Amino acid sequence: MSADGVLDVAVVGAGFAGLGTAIRLARRGRESFVVLERAGQVGGTWRDNTYPGVACDVPSHLYSFSFAPEPGWSRVFAPGAEVQRYLRARAAEVEGSLRLGCEVLEARWDPSGCWVLTTTTGTVRARVLVVAAGRLTEPRVPDVEGLDAFAGPVFHTSRWDHSADLAGLRVGVVGTGASAVQVVPELAGVAGHVSVFQRSAAWIVPRGDRPFSADERAGFAREPEAARRVREATFAEMERGLEARRLEPVALEALRRRAVEHLRAAVADPGLRAALTPDYEIGCKRVLLSDDFYPALTRPDVTLVPSAVRSAGPGAVVTADGVRHRLDALVLATGFHSTVQPYARRVLGRGGTSLAQAWAGGMVSHASTVVHGFPNLFVLDGPNASLGHNSAVHVIESQIGYLLGALDHLAASGRPLEVSLAAQEEYTARIDAMAGESVWLRGGCRSWYVDERSGRLTLLWPDTATEFRRRNGTFDPAPFL
Repeated sequence: MSADGVLDVAVVGAGFAGLGTAIRLARRGRESFVVLERAGQVGGTWRDNTYPGVACDVPSHLYSFSFAPEPGWSRVFAPGAEVQRYLRARAAEVEGSLRLGCEVLEARWDPSGCWVLTTTTGTVRARVLVVAAGRLTEPRVPDVEGLDAFAGPVFHTSRWDHSADLAGLRVGVVGTGASAVQVVPELAGVAGHVSVFQRSAAWIVPRGDRPFSADERAGFAREPEAARRVREATFAEMERGLEARRLEPVALEALRRRAVEHLRAAVADPGLRAALTPDYEIGCKRVLLSDDFYPALTRPDVTLVPSAVRSAGPGAVVTADGVRHRLDALVLATGFHSTVQPYARRVLGRGGTSLAQAWAGGMVSHASTVVHGFPNLFVLDGPNASLGHNSAVHVIESQIGYLLGALDHLAASGRPLEVSLAAQEEYTARIDAMAGESVWLRGGCRSWYVDERSGRLTLLWPDTATEFRRRNGTFDPAPFL
């Protein structure tokens, strides 16, 4: 910290992106920094999501920091609690820089050359602001008439009410996305009956999870190179998944056939199978991984309702087809606010313009990390900085590399960094051109990857993870004012 009390870097959020940034900063030992986290513990998504069956959809050795590997993963796909333990263990390295229970109410750029952050525990001033608040933090609660009048437990999967005893109850699960396919098999056989309300069917492929043997885990601990090879092989295999998203016919047909055969093998009833068959191209929405969701739906105590919930009242919901369903509890597996980021209204750049205003037509950036009008601001896991086919951690590490290069440049120049509008527009046009040839915009679906205000793909990077790092993993000062 400088003599005037100004830190070099303030990081908002202590999930994967925030902790990864903090660890890299701490290890290089050049900058003073603090990590501000509104919750009482680190972990982000993996702190918040504790519903039964929660687990990672990316193989464990790839869904971890390359600079902080974990040899002891219990399974190919780690349970959520295990990912959270991993993050808490990593956080110990930067414990002295963490401020938990500290919510940022406003971050405002001061023309003197720093960010002024108003928080619930005081004011923080920093030359550089890193927003690592994540994109899946605020639950999306469906606009259902009378939901407040429902006479039983109602909660979102990311706010699971562990005090609610669902044993023997009639439980409704709203949604058939990534959380639903994990939680429904866990509720089946515990609840008296489970009704699954499906607005649109999801494409699902086999998960293929298994535990690592004790010998495998010991080998990873003894030979870190073995774990690195697993990570690299997994990364290369997942990279090939982009071919289908680019609508390459052979790859697309292979992925579709895999999903169709998975459904056919698990569901014998033709009516149920038809209801579970999507009416859009595979990959347009998130392709889900599950070995037990389809079998759960064939149980006599589980019913698929292929209709959206229209209204609710005491002890029941009514679906769009007019049918009333008696229920004792309601689980909302309805996702998150993704394209409109809640933190954006709190970040005020040059002239007092908020990120929410700058992104009124959809999120835009340069290098998926910096935004015109917001000097010395770096947004991690934000505009076009996620992947529909590979690990988000690879992208996060690429962005951290970009940030560290920018910090080096700032230290040398002493002048604030603000990307030019022309560079941002050129980058956005390039993203839009790539996205226009992808299944995400041509697959015939509505998804949380696409901003409905503009019809633009604003969440995903529509190219390989390798190309993201090549283009956006190294800081280039040329596009800056």
